[in-house]
Amino acid sequence: MSSVYYKKVPSPVGQLTLASDGEALTGLWTEKNAPAAGKLAELPVFELTVRWLETYFSGREPGFMPPLRMSGTPFRLRVWELLRDIPFGALTTYGALSDKLRAAGIKASPRAVGGAVGANPISIIVPCHRVIGADGSLTGYAGGLETKISLLRIEGSYS
Repeated sequence: MSSVYYKKVPSPVGQLTLASDGEALTGLWTEKNAPAAGKLAELPVFELTVRWLETYFSGREPGFMPPLRMSGTPFRLRVWELLRDIPFGALTTYGALSDKLRAAGIKASPRAVGGAVGANPISIIVPCHRVIGADGSLTGYAGGLETKISLLRIEGSYS
């Protein structure tokens, strides 16, 4: 069994918890939904992630991605891949994501997509906050609706 390493970092949306298997980022949570910590560590992937976050929170697209390792069902992995394709400052809907999956031959409903989006283990970097309801409403966010609004404001997509 591999070890899980953690690092706590401050941010404009509160303390964030980063998790790694020692090589790649495996989790990023807000204080509200962070799991119990394991071994605290300083790792190169954490340094790269902190640099990504500093750039992001300054209101700029980081232009690089720390190494990520996400574990989940094939459906969830596909949804999370679609999340990474949503550009900085852009928004999409659960329905639009399910349409993309169906176009690729994958059975998907907006509700199923919502479940996968809600299970995203690497928030902010895998931008689940950019997904909104079909009517433009800001639907739930594991880190709290205020955090979702703050992230969208940083990106200039919410006023």
